[in-house]
Amino acid sequence: MTASPNGLYILAGVAESIYLWEVSNGNLLAILNRHYQDLTCLCFTDDSSHFLSGAKDCLALVWNLYNVLQAEPSQIPDPRHVWSRHSLPITDLCCGFGGPLARAATASLDQTAKLWEISSGELLLSVLFDVGIMAVTLDLSEYHMFCGGMDGSIFQVDLCAWPVQRDRTFQTERENGKIFKGHRNQVTCLSVSTDGSLLLSGSHDETVRLWDIQSKQCLKTMNHKGPVTNAFIVLAPANMFNPDGKPSVPLPKFSRHLHGTESSDEPGTEGVTLRLGLHQQVLGEPGQSYLEKAERMYSQMHSTREKNLVGDQEHLTIQVSELEEEVSNLRKINKDLFDFSTRIITKPAK
Repeated sequence: MTASPNGLYILAGVAESIYLWEVSNGNLLAILNRHYQDLTCLCFTDDSSHFLSGAKDCLALVWNLYNVLQAEPSQIPDPRHVWSRHSLPITDLCCGFGGPLARAATASLDQTAKLWEISSGELLLSVLFDVGIMAVTLDLSEYHMFCGGMDGSIFQVDLCAWPVQRDRTFQTERENGKIFKGHRNQVTCLSVSTDGSLLLSGSHDETVRLWDIQSKQCLKTMNHKGPVTNAFIVLAPANMFNPDGKPSVPLPKFSRHLHGTESSDEPGTEGVTLRLGLHQQVLGEPGQSYLEKAERMYSQMHSTREKNLVGDQEHLTIQVSELEEEVSNLRKINKDLFDFSTRIITKPAK
């Protein structure tokens, strides 16, 4: 389960299906069935515009939230990208900063961790380890990728290492100074502090450990009474120690049935659904809603691939020449309009 950063939506993986709820009213908005085996991980981009799903079918899917919300209940929207480069079940996902232009990391039992670009869907980096990878995370500046192994080791991968190689092998004997050692069983979760100095890890050895990233030393060990399944670092809310700082409005009960298909005798089903932009047309573009126009503008923005200019120089040159030609035409039109206006204004009166 995961929540969107803007607090509006909740995602849950149940068997091979993805369930999407609206927090404010508890309505079940969508059930997505595009995976073939059980879900293992879900995460949102930092701007809540996209979400990623990973499963035991070795696939990682990138979904556009706007497309999912605008789809008719009888239709299953297509994911924006289907990443199928892993050969064994995906165990973890994490997304960096940048919204649709962010990078995402995936971990798998095939002993690899991969780094992807969400905008283009391209594979940027694949790192091969000696063990299956159970957890992955990025630091805030995305200088490092941290990967938790089945043997309890935590590996630090430098993303700015030179020379740049898309396929890399993490050689334990050579990079011994980039391994956190202490857990006695598989690492299930990883989280980096906002200042990039601390790493939190949870494991099936029933402990949570806090590490100093620079020295690789364990600063604190917290014992639990069973395997740790999840742990993460969050910023403390401002009213955490305020005794009156409690939620004033309780969350509604989350519906079990898809919104619009509930039985009429179920309490709380009556209400008004407002779907912004679905039927309001954009002037000059029949059949296109505001959300569809926003998605088109998103896709145009993504096509520039601001983070991956390698190989796009020729495409960039063509775009520049087309823009220069457009500017030239506009200048000619402007000059013609100016000359025409001048003749009308200066025309002597009869």
